[in-house]
Amino acid sequence: MAAATIDLRSADDPRDIVFRTVQALAEGKLVVFPTETVYLAAASALIPEAVARLVEACGQVPPQYRGIAVKSGDDALDYVPDLSPLGRRLMRRCWPGPLLIRCRADHPESVLAQLPQETRALLTPQGVVGLRVPFHDVILSVLRFSIGPLAVVPIDCGGRMAVTPEEVSGQVGGSVDVILDDGRTKYAQASTMIELEWDRWSTLESGVIGDLALQRLASMMILLVCTGNTCRSPMAELLMRRHLAKRLGCGIDQLDQHGVVVASAGLAAAAGGRPSSEAVEAMARQGLDLGEHLSQPASERLIKQADLILTMTHGHRQAIVNRWPELASRTSVVSRDKRDVADPIGGPLPLYEECARQLDDYLAVWAAELPLPERPET
Repeated sequence: MAAATIDLRSADDPRDIVFRTVQALAEGKLVVFPTETVYLAAASALIPEAVARLVEACGQVPPQYRGIAVKSGDDALDYVPDLSPLGRRLMRRCWPGPLLIRCRADHPESVLAQLPQETRALLTPQGVVGLRVPFHDVILSVLRFSIGPLAVVPIDCGGRMAVTPEEVSGQVGGSVDVILDDGRTKYAQASTMIELEWDRWSTLESGVIGDLALQRLASMMILLVCTGNTCRSPMAELLMRRHLAKRLGCGIDQLDQHGVVVASAGLAAAAGGRPSSEAVEAMARQGLDLGEHLSQPASERLIKQADLILTMTHGHRQAIVNRWPELASRTSVVSRDKRDVADPIGGPLPLYEECARQLDDYLAVWAAELPLPERPET
């Protein structure tokens, strides 16, 4: 029997489609979803018979392409409780999005143990699981309302994955129950697939996210924060870069090639502001060039992407934690003795130089202790 096709673009009530799809999956049916990259055939991971049908329907696709779709990175941690900082970083920055992460999932507290044994045998051979959060409103909504995760497999279409509903219908139209049609997918190419081994990753399938972009996304990001991003935090940014470059044995401009990004921002900063002339001079006397710095606000995206946020004062830290309580463990006052770094704005050059010396001492300790990332294998 041919699959029922539902055109999402002409749907009167998308919520009705979501609820009908959730019900279909709960009944053990196979549903094909559009994503930002390719179409994915899906089944409830709680129903082993449905997962077996899914694998049979997509039999041309190698086992490493089989995965589990979850609704968020937080949900993924239920499957891999001991996920490395690198893995958490990639999830935070890439999801929802076109990245499938394969990693070991044999932790004793992993919820994989709650899935049927037959499902685990099909989806997690050798204790390795592929996890992703696809970027499409419908599949994300279905995941939110479903009990349990979805087993997902792309659809082979002559050596590449299906990116149109016509390709889906031609390949598996007689093997699945429902095809959700949203036209040609946004990127019309495969997701990137990587294998993660603690603090190293290797590319298994090149896709939307290229190796250079992935390397930057995998980088450790340190964010220095003050009020206006015109003196304290930009000086701290340069000083931290110098310390880390010395530790890594590279030039300041080569840090990103070693998996480290250092940036600064201000909680009340305007975009594009120039640094104070005294801050520029204080840095110049240390052989560092602050002249091209442009201020930027501490946006939600920037704050949430940072692995470590160092603030100049307790007030700055409290402002961040008040707005984003989940970031408390990643946010600290730069001074280890918990003293605020006073704002030198409006003061004479010696005051800026003293501020820079303070920051340099504090940052030397942080730079020596940071667990710097390993280089990837590509």
